[in-house]
Amino acid sequence: MDFYGRRLHSYKANLHTHSTISDGEFPPQEVIRLYREHGYSALAFTDHRKTNPISGYDGGGLTLLSGIELHPNGPRGIRWHLLALGVPEGFPGEFESGQQAVDAVNTAGGIVFAAHPYWCGLTSAEVMTLSGVCGTEVYNTSTRYIGKAYNMQLWDEILDAGKRCTALAVDDIHRTSDLFRGWTVICAENNTPQALLAALKAGDFYASQGPEFHRLSYKDGIFEAEFTPCAEAILLTSQARGYCGRVPDSPGTETTTLRVDLRDRPPQRYLRCQLRDRDGNYAWSMPLYFMNK
Repeated sequence: MDFYGRRLHSYKANLHTHSTISDGEFPPQEVIRLYREHGYSALAFTDHRKTNPISGYDGGGLTLLSGIELHPNGPRGIRWHLLALGVPEGFPGEFESGQQAVDAVNTAGGIVFAAHPYWCGLTSAEVMTLSGVCGTEVYNTSTRYIGKAYNMQLWDEILDAGKRCTALAVDDIHRTSDLFRGWTVICAENNTPQALLAALKAGDFYASQGPEFHRLSYKDGIFEAEFTPCAEAILLTSQARGYCGRVPDSPGTETTTLRVDLRDRPPQRYLRCQLRDRDGNYAWSMPLYFMNK
């Protein structure tokens, strides 16, 4: 993929995964088989309060990442759901507060995302009380049953507040019905755990339910994107009108490119590109920041 002038490999990953180590339906090796046979390149095990002994698993060609989902006490009696990636095996599963959990993950060299905050009942303001969180989940398959699978508005509220925030699309697999509906495409030099985690920390990825980005570019005030056929492509910003460029949503109309000239526009806090195909599946680029925070 041409990722803002760099030629990087694209690795399809599910980064929120449960197994029989906690409350998942499938044992770890079966989860690995399912994702490997469906064309994934990487898989993070993130069981509740427990890491998996991934060093003893046969990835069968998949890159396995060590992770955990943490649930310390949060605001208004709501427990946090904190998705921690890149923590060592045996990382502790209990913390008194969300900030203690985030600090411990970062100290261990990991990375934290706020999992399905809309489903939890958390607001963007509450998510922003945690310092050191890298991002959130823009889409979560397992929370779609009650209509709370998407977190686009909460994500933009965080960005509009001047905070840096990336976003994953994940299955959060517990059972068969959660499989293969949301994933993260990591753009990296190779698929070692170290390279994938570094790319996630740097925001070198995009989230998707189907559409694929082929090229992303921002140079001399002009944003360009190339992608698989989509009915809608929007470049969102911090401006009140909500977008800079859009392909009209006309019946039967599809496009594979978006070009937006921003040279005469007022300064933006951020830009992010959002795609929707004719089947209603979305893809989201990560923000380009024009701010210091």
